[in-house]
Amino acid sequence: MKKVLVLCTGNSCRSILGEALINKYLDGVKAYSAGTNPAGKVNENAKKVLMAENAWNDSYYSKNLDEVIDENFDLVVTVCDSAKESCPIFPKLVKTIHIGFEDPDGKDYIEFEKLVEEMKEEFLPKIKKFI
Repeated sequence: MKKVLVLCTGNSCRSILGEALINKYLDGVKAYSAGTNPAGKVNENAKKVLMAENAWNDSYYSKNLDEVIDENFDLVVTVCDSAKESCPIFPKLVKTIHIGFEDPDGKDYIEFEKLVEEMKEEFLPKIKKFI
């Protein structure tokens, strides 16, 4: 099983969406998410859109990178520019890529739906290619 970390700043929207979509749609891959400065909660619209996608899991929560940094990841994906800039050095050599998305936080639910579709069309194929 390949392990992927989806990293952003707040770990409340984009990285949680990425984690859930990878776990739902990519066989043989286990995704995790974390934030460089976690919000401490999952955005309600992110949770709602994942529930509509039948991809929500109650184990998803906003967490600090320290909680997962010792995992043996095969790939780290930054999904926001800030996380890309502050992406830490991992204890073990790991491939890191950036696939940026606009932050939907504070926007209408429809923007979360659009982001999920964009991630399914662009993000998932790129992840599959790199693992």
